[in-house]
Amino acid sequence: MIIKNGLVALRGLDEPLKLDIKIEDGRIKAIGSDLGQNDELLDASGLLIIPGGIDPHVHFDDPGYTDREDFLHGTSAAAAGGITTIIDMPCTSVPEVTSLDNLKRKLDVIAPKAIVDFALHGGVSGQLYESGKYAQNMEEMAEYVTGFKTYFISGMDTFHRLNHFQFRKVTEVAAELEKVILLHAEDYDYVVNATEYAMKLEDSPYSFYLSRPEIAEMIAVANAAIIAEETGVQLHIVHIATAHAAAMIHDYENITCETEPHYLAFTLDDFIERGSILKTVPIVKSKENKPLLWDYLADGTIDFVASDHAPAPNEQKFSGSIWTDYAGIPGTQTLLPLVFSQGYMSGKLSLSRFLEVVSENAARRFGLFHRKGSIDIGKDADLVFIDPDKEWVLNTETEFFSKGKITPFEGMKFKGTIEMTMVRGKVVYKRGEGIKVNPGYGEWIKPES
Repeated sequence: MIIKNGLVALRGLDEPLKLDIKIEDGRIKAIGSDLGQNDELLDASGLLIIPGGIDPHVHFDDPGYTDREDFLHGTSAAAAGGITTIIDMPCTSVPEVTSLDNLKRKLDVIAPKAIVDFALHGGVSGQLYESGKYAQNMEEMAEYVTGFKTYFISGMDTFHRLNHFQFRKVTEVAAELEKVILLHAEDYDYVVNATEYAMKLEDSPYSFYLSRPEIAEMIAVANAAIIAEETGVQLHIVHIATAHAAAMIHDYENITCETEPHYLAFTLDDFIERGSILKTVPIVKSKENKPLLWDYLADGTIDFVASDHAPAPNEQKFSGSIWTDYAGIPGTQTLLPLVFSQGYMSGKLSLSRFLEVVSENAARRFGLFHRKGSIDIGKDADLVFIDPDKEWVLNTETEFFSKGKITPFEGMKFKGTIEMTMVRGKVVYKRGEGIKVNPGYGEWIKPES
C-alpha cells in the first residue's frame, strides 16, 4: 500500500510534510515523494497523518473485573481514539500480574480480544513482597513486561502498598534488572490520617479533596526520589496531578512522570460542581495546577500523557457517598483528541512536542521504540489520520466503545476528528463505520531489552 497526498508528521519537525508512505508487510517501507502508482493507493488528501498514539496506563480489568471493562471494549475505545498500543496495568485483573505464570494466564484471556497492539506492566504488591518471592518473580517476568507497578497507598485488598523500606528493596532488584519501577505516589500516612479527619466533615467532593490534597503527592514524590537516587533505579511517577510534584523531579535524570487528560482539562472547582463523575485517584487539584501542568508538559518537565483508563458501571460510580463512589473514568478514547485539541491546536504544544507526549516518549520509556512511537522506515505502520479542521462533540451514545459511559468529557467540543486508525498497515477503525478488524488482531508486544 502507498498512502498519498497526506501531511505527514515526522518526529522532530514542527511542520508536517506532504509525503507518500509505502507500507509492506505491516511495516513502513519508504517515506518520500512520488513513491509509485502500481501499489494499492490510499488517498489521504486533507488529512494530517501522525504516529499511532501510545497509552501506557490503562486498567482494562480483564480477566476478573469485566463488569467494569474488558479487553475487547477497551482496545476498541483505544482504536477509536487514535491509540494503537496500550500498556495494561497488573493490579486490576485476576490473577494480578505478579508472576510469570499469572502473566501467561492473563495473556491467554486477553490476546483473543485485542483490537490494537498491547504490552503489559508487571507488578510488585505488598503480598508478593511479604511472600519473599518478589526478587525471583521480578527476574522471571523482566523480559516480558514493560515495568513494575508499585503503590505507596492502595485501596485494593488484592494488591497492597509497599512501605518505604520495601520499596527500596524492590528498586534495588529493578535496578539490577534494568527495568522501570512505576509508582502511585501519594503518601500513606498523610492520606490515612487526613481521610479520618475529612470523613467527619460533610460528604462532599471538597471533603474528599482534603483527604488527598497536593501535599500528599509532594511528600510521596520527595520520598520516592530520595530512594531512587540512592538505588539508581529508573523510576516513573504515574498520574501526576500536582504541578509542584512534577517540578520536584525535573532535575533527576533517572525519574520520569506522566499526567492525565482530566488533570489538563478540569480542576477542583469542576470536581466540587460535578461530583463523582470526575472522581479519580489522585483527584483533580486546585485551579493553579492546570496551567502549570500544560507548561510542564510543553517544556519537558512532564514526559508524556496517559489516560489511567478505569471505568465503572453506574451502581459503582454513584454509590450514594463520595467515599465509596468508584474512583476512575474511561479515558483512552479521549486522550489523544484532548491533547490534540487543547494542546496542539490551541498552540500550547508544538507539533513535535505533541508527538512526543502522545507517542514517542512513552515508547522510549517502556522499551517499545524499536517498533512504535514514530513514523520511521522499518517501524510498524501504526498511523492515525486526523482532519484537523473538523469540530465535534463527544456523545457517548455514538461510537464510544468503552463499557463505561460515565465520562466528564461528555458534551465537550474537540477540534480534529480521527478519521482512521491503522495498526501494522491495516485500518482497525474508521469514523462512521467503527471497528474494522476481528478481535485478536492486536498483538502482544514484548519490550526491547
